[in-house]
Amino acid sequence: MTDLQLPPTEPLSDSHTLDDLHRFVQRHPRLFVLTGAGISTDSGIPGYRDDNGAWKRSPPITLQEFLGTLAMRQRYWARSMVGWPLVARAQPNAAHVALARLEAAGHVPTLVTQNVDGLHQRAGSRDVIELHGGIGGVSCLDCGAQHSRATIQQTLEADNPALLDATAEAAADGDAHLEWHDLGGFRVPACSNCGGLLKPSVVFFGESVPKARVDAASHALDAADAVLVAGSSLMVYSGYRFCVWAQRQGKPIAAINLGRTRADPLLSLKVAAPCGDTLSALAGLLAGD
Repeated sequence: MTDLQLPPTEPLSDSHTLDDLHRFVQRHPRLFVLTGAGISTDSGIPGYRDDNGAWKRSPPITLQEFLGTLAMRQRYWARSMVGWPLVARAQPNAAHVALARLEAAGHVPTLVTQNVDGLHQRAGSRDVIELHGGIGGVSCLDCGAQHSRATIQQTLEADNPALLDATAEAAADGDAHLEWHDLGGFRVPACSNCGGLLKPSVVFFGESVPKARVDAASHALDAADAVLVAGSSLMVYSGYRFCVWAQRQGKPIAAINLGRTRADPLLSLKVAAPCGDTLSALAGLLAGD
């Protein structure tokens, strides 16, 4: 996952309406839908960026940092131990449910998400490509064994009781803004199969999205009539590339997003409104067609 700086651009001169979006989908009934962190904020999971696309706080850990030192792994897992329960308890919101309805109605053959929270599947979406993986799993980098994040949480809590009562402001995707004074004694989880190095089954910054996922999403784009982006600033190339590819194919792009996106110059239509309200209303209108 690579974060590229967005050059200054002028925002769209006109914010479109729900009726415009309804007509867009009527004209282009098979949508390639790409979602981002903004679609899960109503579930209580904080997003990464502000309305201008800038980091709200320090960027997430990179793969190089995680692999580079024990101290960085201690920092990552301590923050995750405190922050992950928020994601584990999160429930799908109206936006997730509406997209599942649109899939059932045939408008979203494949949904591509940059999120790792699994809420689309829990809301009922069946054909979901998780570009950045899923936070519910943990992989051993030595033997390849797969572990559930819930099981790793039990190990973290048993091995680090001093953090059980720690509180910290929630951050995106199971992180927390924790700066613990004694991380040197924090015990990092190890693989129960081989004792090897564990890493969440997600794509870190500085890590490439697996080719098979990109290929699957590319094929879904080829089969679609148009692109609909929901709740993403598209600041990382892993998601933005699909808008670039859609433009090359002559396929129109619409977005539902509060704030600037990197793809604003490519958009045919943009609805600057909350994802949940907009997608719920859209699903209702299409159901009445």
